Amino acid sequence: MGRLARKLNQIEKDFYLSLGMVNDIARNFRAEMVAGQSGDSSLKMLHTFITPPTGQETGEFLAVDFGGTNVRIQLVELLGKGRYRIRKNHSVMLCDPAGSYDYTLECTSGEELFDFIVEQIVKLIDNKTHYFLGHTFSFPTKQIDPARAILINWTKEFKTAGTEGKEVTSLLENALKRKSIRNVQPLSIINDTTATLLTAAYGNDCANIGSICGTGHNTCYLEAAAGPVIINMESGNFNKFPLTTFDLVLNEASEQPNLQQLEKAVSGRYVGEIVRLIILDFVAEKMLFSRGINGIDEPFSIQAPEVSLMIRGNHKPDDLLDLAHWVGVKWCVKSPSADELIALRCIAQTVICRASRLIAATFLGVLQHIDPELKSRQVIGIDGSMFQNMPFFLQGILEIFSNIYEDKAANIVLKYIRDASGVGAAIAAARMKSLQVKGN
Repeated sequence: MGRLARKLNQIEKDFYLSLGMVNDIARNFRAEMVAGQSGDSSLKMLHTFITPPTGQETGEFLAVDFGGTNVRIQLVELLGKGRYRIRKNHSVMLCDPAGSYDYTLECTSGEELFDFIVEQIVKLIDNKTHYFLGHTFSFPTKQIDPARAILINWTKEFKTAGTEGKEVTSLLENALKRKSIRNVQPLSIINDTTATLLTAAYGNDCANIGSICGTGHNTCYLEAAAGPVIINMESGNFNKFPLTTFDLVLNEASEQPNLQQLEKAVSGRYVGEIVRLIILDFVAEKMLFSRGINGIDEPFSIQAPEVSLMIRGNHKPDDLLDLAHWVGVKWCVKSPSADELIALRCIAQTVICRASRLIAATFLGVLQHIDPELKSRQVIGIDGSMFQNMPFFLQGILEIFSNIYEDKAANIVLKYIRDASGVGAAIAAARMKSLQVKGN
């Protein structure tokens, strides 16, 4: 066995999670759920004050989706029984690729950020209609009530000033006032994870878990003992699992060291950086691209779609052509060898395999909490590019369920939830509107 093969084997061992380790992580996650109810946990276990939908919610609602690279404004018509229509849609990046603005930086104020969001709302509405607004805000918050939430801290490398510790709906309402917009009434604020569960449950009363597996990561679930009510765990902050040296390097270089450890291991924002750090280590030891490689030193220069490209296909020469072309364009590597390309594929697969097993372990922890013997059908609603587009990600989760539950694994359904953030925001607003009507 050559040096490259031995090094790859070592990386695979460092990242591999055996079935026993997955079970241990699941138990740790379940224990953190219990501990989080008293506050001493890496899981925040936040009460959302949002109850599951009846499926009868109807009407038109304005939805704001803010939680990643874009802010999206939608006009959503709820039709009942899981049916809906996106009547209008407008999306804009929070960071201009041309460099004219960036609302994620510390030099930008919260007022500027929310003024920008309101400017996007204005592009979708008319002056004669009164709009009820649901807001999907996908960062850690402390929920005060269904309509109000305090931003605990930014994640996903956001650093906008003057916002942490502030009540988010008030920031939006103040921006609406500054822009003299009087016909938009914010009714609810949730995160994308809660939105995913609401959208899944709108059409399926077996949906008890919602998860985001995309740029970021989080999971929520329906806690029957509390009402029932949706509990937002902020599970991206879970940290009771083994870390590799590459995780430690990434953590120390991140904007928030020692926070969001699970998210840093499984999300689209970070998996490419883990892959890059591993490749950089191989390059430093002259095991890859010894004839020269440009740009590998640039942090976050490998994105999740590029990790997906590395994984697709198999090791046959024809299947490596796209990867060889990408390596040539990306890093100016001329004529990479088949062994080098296969090594890239193995590195990427190793990182994604671990990510899928970590996600599966956390789902197991939730299932053990809400249905220990898996007696009922459990639908897990999932949104996000990692789940939708990353090769082997879904397969890795299902493999763990099959190994743990055997025949009972058929009771678990992983369902991709389309349009979750916008539709979930509309459902939450509809729930609040109906409560207002009942209150009157």
